[in-house]
Amino acid sequence: MLEQILFILIAFVLFMLIFSKVIRHNDYNYIAILIMEAIGIAICFFEIKLKIHANFFFTLLRYILSIIIPTVIIFLELKGINFSEILAITSAKILIALGKDKEAKQLLNKFVEKYSDSYKAHILLAEIYEREGGRRKAIDEYVMALDIKRNDYVSYFKIARLLKELDKKDESIEMLQNLLKTKPDYLEASMLYGEILCEQERFKEAANVYQDALKYHSAEYDLYYSLGIVFTRLNDFSQAKEMYEKAASLNHKLFGAYYNLGQICFIERDFEQAEKYFEKCLYDEELEPMAYYGLAKIYVIKGLKEKAVAFINKAIELDPSLLKKASSERLFQKIREYITVSVKMDEKEPEEEVLKEEDFIEEPYTKEVGEKQAQVHLEDTTSLVHDIKENTEKQRAEEIVTNIINREKLKKMLEEEGSTLDEKEEKQKNDNL
Repeated sequence: MLEQILFILIAFVLFMLIFSKVIRHNDYNYIAILIMEAIGIAICFFEIKLKIHANFFFTLLRYILSIIIPTVIIFLELKGINFSEILAITSAKILIALGKDKEAKQLLNKFVEKYSDSYKAHILLAEIYEREGGRRKAIDEYVMALDIKRNDYVSYFKIARLLKELDKKDESIEMLQNLLKTKPDYLEASMLYGEILCEQERFKEAANVYQDALKYHSAEYDLYYSLGIVFTRLNDFSQAKEMYEKAASLNHKLFGAYYNLGQICFIERDFEQAEKYFEKCLYDEELEPMAYYGLAKIYVIKGLKEKAVAFINKAIELDPSLLKKASSERLFQKIREYITVSVKMDEKEPEEEVLKEEDFIEEPYTKEVGEKQAQVHLEDTTSLVHDIKENTEKQRAEEIVTNIINREKLKKMLEEEGSTLDEKEEKQKNDNL
């Protein structure tokens, strides 16, 4: 009997402590705990009224419900751990896992109205808004999370990324600069900062950002590859080549690096090495057509007509758009008639499509966009370099022919003048006689 009375007293005190949280915060997450405590106390009351002592199972059950669980909750909260937050976050995550973002958002919004200092709730809300495309609301939630936890570098980075997506690039740059001052080894921040600078065509500054990041991530192939792209856009092909080679040595499946190396070797007239790099790209589905195209150009220059024809046909078969590209390249004029495709080279251009307003929206800059721009830049440069060399050789040939013709003319003139002088001298001698 004494044990039962002590149990009820302790359980009642704990019940009132939990009940006070409901009143103080208007938080109904504790109702379930109060119900459990009430069940435990009710079991004890029945024991007293019926003058029985429950078996071990019911005794353990009432202690768990009315003493142990409330005590654990109070202990956790004395340590600064909010039980209601645990319950709300767990419930929200379950709803998110079930694809019920709307319900999770409602639950979290109600929770932060009562507990505005809940870091986890603000972060979870921000992630939901981000998935929904509500970037501004997501930023607001991340800012609130930062106010609670100042050294939350991840939220700081996410705000910078969202600002970039909202086209507030100057604000994004400012945040990234501040973040990298505090945490210079934050790789994702360096990569994002470099992307924004590349988008603004501030390639020298981007190179500095990537090189600073290499001090902390010397084995990160993405940094070397990004530097290769930057140096490509700066037309510093020597540096670009070095960066691509380093990136490829760290990631043997970085086919974009091999393709760009092939283009640079082509520009340098190192056709043997260019051929090796393009051959490596034949294992990449996306780059395979352009690799065949590059190899075809090399074989044209080498005079390997059959291989050139086979490879240009293979390139066009994989990517029909290369037909138009090949028709505009002077290099392929020699083998144009041997291109065996279903579409004729001189086929009329399709009628121009009527563009809609959304067609003018710029594609957001990403690493993939930068990679494609670098590839196009190199492709254009290789064609330009070849045309310049061809024109130079043609000009030199014309100069040589002109010089030969001029020398022949001069020789003929001198011969004619010499013969005229001889005739005059002969005539003068005859007159004197």
